[in-house]
Amino acid sequence: MAEKEMIYNIPLRKVKMVPRTRRANYAIKLVRSFVARHMKVPVESVWIDNRVNQQIWKRGIQKPPSKLKVKVIKFEEENTAEVLMPE
Repeated sequence: MAEKEMIYNIPLRKVKMVPRTRRANYAIKLVRSFVARHMKVPVESVWIDNRVNQQIWKRGIQKPPSKLKVKVIKFEEENTAEVLMPE
C-alpha cells in the first residue's frame, strides 16, 4: 500500500469570522477542506482522528485554536486521507 505522509500547520484564522456558537464545528470543516485540497482527495474521504477533534474542542465551542499542527497520511489505493495528531 503506497502511503504519503506529511505534517501540516493548518491555519484556522477564518474561524473568528463565524458566530461564536459555530466556531468549533466550522474549524472541523476547515481542517477537512484543507486536507482534501492539499492531498488531492475528495472531502468525503478525509477521516479525522478523535484526538484532533478533542484538541479543537478542548476550550469549548467558542474558542478553537487559531492554528493546528497535524500529521496527514494519504492512502493512494483507496484515495483517502487520515488526519492524526503528530507524536
